[in-house]
Amino acid sequence: MIKNLLRGAAALCLALTPLAVPAPASAAPASAAPAAAAAEVLPLVVAVEQIPVADESRAGYTRTKFKHWNTGLDPADGCNTRAEVLLAEAVEPPVVGAGCKLTGGSWTSYYDGQQVNDAAKLDIDHMTPLAEAWDSGASQWTAQRREAYANDQDAAASLAAVTARSNRQKADQDPAQWMPPHPDATCRYITEWTATKLRWDLSADQAEADALKSYAHACPGQVVEYTRAP
Repeated sequence: MIKNLLRGAAALCLALTPLAVPAPASAAPASAAPAAAAAEVLPLVVAVEQIPVADESRAGYTRTKFKHWNTGLDPADGCNTRAEVLLAEAVEPPVVGAGCKLTGGSWTSYYDGQQVNDAAKLDIDHMTPLAEAWDSGASQWTAQRREAYANDQDAAASLAAVTARSNRQKADQDPAQWMPPHPDATCRYITEWTATKLRWDLSADQAEADALKSYAHACPGQVVEYTRAP
């Protein structure tokens, strides 16, 4: 059974990436890797202002430029990123068979509040869709960084198991164009969208930025926590 403590279906923000504990100075090798970046915590109304505003361009985009799903957090477990997310977000864990085939289990799709008892009826949604990420800065990334984005399980909000219907209604739209239909999802969604954009240094177009600000002011007390991606 895969346990991913960095994820949680009820999470309202990105989880803190554990900090590396430094070894004593006398024992540290000269080539020791630097500690992981600390999490940043901001009120939602402040966080949305940190997203740079820029025009977007879809030129050159194809979905295949974001490799997914890869072997996931644990290449030895036989499960790809999609399966690992399903296992991590299950309300009732499924049985894992040969080839990481999942049987049974139960999930809650927070976009529409639906209970799902069949993994095949779920999509793994990229909080900021791949095409939107491309438009907002990922077109300038290396292929390796785009793969890391497409399979990001090191932040709780990056990937979400939701009904195929809600994911396909969302498609590649930003919050100015689409919001989850479940009324209780609004503040969580805006928080997680903002956290993802900040984590990956992505921009927003003007309509998107205006929508984020409007929703943020309707979600008083909401906090965004994120760690910048390597």
